[in-house]
Amino acid sequence: MYFFDESELTEINRAEGVVLKTLWGEKIMMSLVELSAGAIVPEHVHENEQAGLVLEGEFEFIIGNESKLISKGEYYMIPGNIPHKVITGTKPARALDIFSPPREDYKR
Repeated sequence: MYFFDESELTEINRAEGVVLKTLWGEKIMMSLVELSAGAIVPEHVHENEQAGLVLEGEFEFIIGNESKLISKGEYYMIPGNIPHKVITGTKPARALDIFSPPREDYKR
């Protein structure tokens, strides 16, 4: 299968107010991240490289010892094993995350 509708993606509730819709292949994973207003993705670390794009809204992204308010159209890149955290403001946001290799904990 080569084409997918959003309704066909694997849905994961990552944290309160954080829903992921995930698709993966052998070497790459893509995750649509939906963040409710006020949602927090707690600080975490994983071995996978992560890149992403803010699709809607804005949120504070804390990567290592850097913090930045990022908004629609901005990209981010996180090497493996770097702690990071997201704090959403008063409005919802959406982002697209790419992981390599795929995160095993997101496969269900």
